[in-house]
Amino acid sequence: MNKKMTITSIQKAKGVVPIVMLTAYDALFAKLLEDSADMILVGDSLNMSFAGKDDTLSATIEQMIYHTNAVCLGAKNTFIVCDMPFGTYTTKEVALKNSIKIFQETRADCVKIEGGQDKSHIVEHLVNNGIAVCGHIGLLPQSVRGEGGYKVKGKNEEDRTSLLDDAKAIQNAGAFCIVVEGVKADVAKEIAQNVKIPVIGIGAGVDVDGQVLVFSDMLGLFEAFTPKFVKKYIDGATVVKNAFANYADEVKNKKFPTQEHTY
Repeated sequence: MNKKMTITSIQKAKGVVPIVMLTAYDALFAKLLEDSADMILVGDSLNMSFAGKDDTLSATIEQMIYHTNAVCLGAKNTFIVCDMPFGTYTTKEVALKNSIKIFQETRADCVKIEGGQDKSHIVEHLVNNGIAVCGHIGLLPQSVRGEGGYKVKGKNEEDRTSLLDDAKAIQNAGAFCIVVEGVKADVAKEIAQNVKIPVIGIGAGVDVDGQVLVFSDMLGLFEAFTPKFVKKYIDGATVVKNAFANYADEVKNKKFPTQEHTY
């Protein structure tokens, strides 16, 4: 069993060993990936890959707490990150109230908040009140409707400067690491080089301090679409469908259960 990472060990990993982060939404998959992941993100992405919604925006604090508790039970020896869902950190006061609820009702090690300079005062308020925070800049899934879609960031000089300022603001506010999503690789590299805290990329190239993927994407279970940044390590959907089909065939043809599976 690997030793559970802490905020200190995560920060010390920067520039030394890449950090492995994966999402999980239940105890079963959390247990399966525990030996491989340094950090598990209970992402509001569960609203899409688990609940079948078109975006993350309708995820609730109650859903996040429910799934975080399940993940914590499945991966008791892994650092757990709980996403703050849309609308739960609109002000410092609202953010603190909801973060306290997460900390009191789950074993999550930290919360994750989307936003840069505009959210730095909220990050600082949470940290000053004992809440560990992972930042999230670049492409922000919770802003998909406001921005008119999922748009790659860092394509021009203005974008680059803004992203660097965002990263520094979140660092200075007290976040212990930052997820950088959907950012041009050269800009993500520059961000990682210009902040002292780990930068965990998703669709942000290899020159950062770690990577995160949604487990159902990298297992090839989610068939609706595949983002460019996702590598499918197995064709999970086909494997699972074939198993279901084999079971159905054996049931219909009375090949299952055999004596071996009968009391």
